[in-house]
Amino acid sequence: MADRVIYGINSVLKALERRARDIRRVFLEDGGDGRRHERVARAAAAAGVTLDHVGRDELIKLTGTAKHQGVAARVAGQRELDDHAALALIAGLTNPLVLVLDGVEDPRNFGAILRTADAAGVDLVVTGRSRGVALTPVVSKVASGAAETQALARVANLARFLRALRAAGVRTVGTDEAGTTAIFDVSLTGPLALIMGGEGKGLRRLTREHCDALVRVPMLGAVESLNVSVAAGVCVYEAIRQRRPGPA
Repeated sequence: MADRVIYGINSVLKALERRARDIRRVFLEDGGDGRRHERVARAAAAAGVTLDHVGRDELIKLTGTAKHQGVAARVAGQRELDDHAALALIAGLTNPLVLVLDGVEDPRNFGAILRTADAAGVDLVVTGRSRGVALTPVVSKVASGAAETQALARVANLARFLRALRAAGVRTVGTDEAGTTAIFDVSLTGPLALIMGGEGKGLRRLTREHCDALVRVPMLGAVESLNVSVAAGVCVYEAIRQRRPGPA
């Protein structure tokens, strides 16, 4: 499987902390940000990872952007779980919280969702293999390290995976404008998969059919809908609020 490139100081530092054995090389821009680049250099040395000093143009060519913060790394392969490994992970948890993305295609949205999921302690983020963005350098940069720490699965068939979740006792709750119940008025406790639709398209028909409930995020102003990464944050943290021990 081909290597992938990540960039940005937080992304590379997190990768060195959590997945150093998968990092082929770290690249630092010559004459870049002294103290922050020193942190990366020390972390690479501590992990035994080769460090290369390169020019700005070479970093732009490597990452495809000028917003690389002077830091990049080449990482071995992708790190998504497949269907079997994802279901095995969920089976080993007593009260899993899963976030399923049905066709999220914008890498910045995907990165922001991964960052929120990691911050909230989501056990697994799931995307479909045929629909949705993969782990790109932009995703890793926006996720600010979360792409290297958040458990992530890329499954062959999303509807089939949702059937398997339900068979395993995981309740599936989809967010949809057609939902008759507000997200705040439905129980989000117990083994749960929250399902978010793609930008502008929402949930596909087959995905809706595999949801135990459809809910909506209330829109009280003139705006008709939220960006999917913002909506995911609202829904995930409502689930965390309800699931925390003690009074809500």
